[in-house]
Formats: sequence, C-alpha cells, structure tokens
Amino acid sequence: MQNVYTVGQVNAYIKNMFTQDFMLQSLSVKGEVSNCKYHSSGHIYFTLKDEKGTIACVMFSGNRAGLKFRMAEGQQVIVNGTVDVYERDGKYQMYAREIRQDGAGALYERFERLKTELEERGMFAKEYKQPIPKYISRLGVVTAQTGAAVRDIIQIASRRNPYVQIILYPAIVQGDMAVQSIVNGIHAMEHYRVDTIIVGRGGGSIEDLWAFNEEAVAQAIFDCPIPVISAVGHETDTTIADFVADLRAPTPSAAAELAVYDIEQLQERMSEYAYTMQHLCRNRISRYRNRLEHYRMQLRYLSPANQIREKRTYMMKLEETLQGHMERTLSDKRHRLALYIEQMKGLSPLEKLNQGYAYAADGQGRTVNRISQVEPGDELHVYVKDGVIHTKVTDRGKMPG
Repeated sequence: MQNVYTVGQVNAYIKNMFTQDFMLQSLSVKGEVSNCKYHSSGHIYFTLKDEKGTIACVMFSGNRAGLKFRMAEGQQVIVNGTVDVYERDGKYQMYAREIRQDGAGALYERFERLKTELEERGMFAKEYKQPIPKYISRLGVVTAQTGAAVRDIIQIASRRNPYVQIILYPAIVQGDMAVQSIVNGIHAMEHYRVDTIIVGRGGGSIEDLWAFNEEAVAQAIFDCPIPVISAVGHETDTTIADFVADLRAPTPSAAAELAVYDIEQLQERMSEYAYTMQHLCRNRISRYRNRLEHYRMQLRYLSPANQIREKRTYMMKLEETLQGHMERTLSDKRHRLALYIEQMKGLSPLEKLNQGYAYAADGQGRTVNRISQVEPGDELHVYVKDGVIHTKVTDRGKMPG
C-alpha cells in the first residue's frame, strides 16, 4: 500500500531539501523591486522580479543595519541571502541579509565611501564654514553656459539687485572633463575676487551629477577663500559638494536668492530706519528743548539780577509790613497817650489851680499841706492860677471842726 504523508511532513521534507542545497544557502539575486512594504515590526517585505519571473523576499529587522538606502518600487537591486521554505504556507522565499543597488547603486556606495572619508577629514565641519556676505557687489557663477540653471540665476539675481555684477564661468558640468572644468572655474572666481560663488547645475540622474561627487571638486570648494554656495540638481538631490560648501541651496534659483539681497527690501528697510531715526531725533530734540527751557527758567530764577529783584521785592514787602506795624503801633500808642493825658489832667496840680485851687510850698520847694510843716516867720510860696505869691507865716492854727 502506498504511503500517505501529511502536508506538514511534505513541507518539512521540502524545507530540508532546500537546507541541504549549498547554493541556496548563500546566493545573490539581481532584479527589480516590487510590492515593497516596510512593516511596523521593522521587517521589509518585497518581491524581486525580472522579465521571466518573480520571487518573494523578506529582510528581517536585525539585518537592516547594513541597508544604506530606502527601498522603493522600480529600483534595480542585488540581494544577497538564503532561499528557504516557509513551512506553514509551503512557499519558498528569499531571506535577505544584504541589499545593494545595482548600477547606480555602485555609484551610491562610492558616494558613501567618499562622504565618510571626507567627513572624517573634517571637511564637513561647521567651524570651517564661511558666512555668506549679506550684501555683495560681485557674484561668481560656475555652471554650464546654457540651460535653465544659469538663466534662473541671472534672472533672479538681476531682479533682486540689478546693481550686482554677475561673472559667469562657462563650466562643463557633465562628462569626463567636468571635474577639471569645475575646479578651474572655482580658481577663476578666486582670481576675479568675487564676493560669493555659486557652483551648480540643473537636475539629472546620479550619473549626470557625479562630477560634483568627486574629491577634486570637494577639495577645491573646501580650499576656496571665497564663500561658496552649492546648488546642484533639485531639492531632493544631494552631492558631496553640498556637504563641503559653505551653504547648500536646494535649487539654483534658491542659490541666487540666498546670494543676492533683495534691494527693494533693503530700500524699504532703509526707509523704515530713516523714519525711525527722524522720529527718534525729533523726540530727542523735543526733550532737549524742554530741558533747555527748564534750565533757562532755572538760570533766570538763579541769576544775580533776578535774585536782586526777588530780594528787593521781598524788602519792599517787609518795609510795607514794618510800616504797617509801626503805624498801627503809633496809633495804639497815641490812643493810650491820650488816655494817660486825660488821666494826668485829673491828677495835675495845675489843672486844680485852673479850677480855683492853690497850693503852698516852702523855700525848698516842698509842698506844705500841714501846719506842722511851718513855723511863724517861714517863707512860703503860694501857687495860684496865674502866678506865685511870696509870703511869710505870721501864725498858724487848726481848722475849726
């Protein structure tokens, strides 16, 4: 009776056959990438095909460290790995250990090697980058004499500042003679002593742009004492020249904008500065005038003539005040004197005499108002209203009571 096997046994047998085949354990397969998917786990699943067939491929996340580029549809690659059977599905596939680009991929590997070497030599270091002058008068351009790149640079630079002189070195930017031509162009711009140099060309394949990935061009840019702007290809294109240059522009048009300052913006800014300066000057002059007026008033107040006037006015006020006090005091004193005079009149002997009274005084002028003060024979002076009567005492006696 014929033996009957399970599906798992058949798949295991086939897998064992693949495992025992030495060639399938390490081989390289060339083809076009199709149905490429980057899984969230880090694995890459894709199909490798040519005009006669396809083969399923997978690269596990642990092998991705050596992958130098991102895989995409249509790329020509060489996959190195193992062909084996996935037992569960009974399908064979290629397990990739290494993937490199074919054709352009070789150039890319060469690009990566040179990039790493130049970076280790410090040619990409920021401390060697020269600042791009903000305002220039002479712009050097090293690019092909014909093509969109030079037209864009001239058009944009002239529009932004028609006073900037543009010196073009018609370099060969593609082919065997391109490297030396670009290097000569950079040295020529050093001779013309331009302010900034744009080195570049329009877009193209990696082969078309390869002159800007050569070490000689990179060295010429690095050694150039004049700031260099690299403008090679489109925004997604990157060359060794971009890393070495003092500044990378995504396109030749952008390089012109970075190199040449927009004169209209400068004029607007200068107008703003002028307005601001005038405003500040007017404010400062106004402050100084106010301060000067303040000092003038202080000087007028503190001047000797003004002090004399102030003191004289003050003295006049004091004089008026003193005179007022004196007049009030005199008036008060006159009034009080009048009162005293009236009081004195009531006490004055003369006033009594005028009323019909008289008084006597002895020879010494002492008033006699008692009989005991005189003796018979003493002389007396009797004062009456209109004069003095001189008499002698003949007798004395008391008033009858």
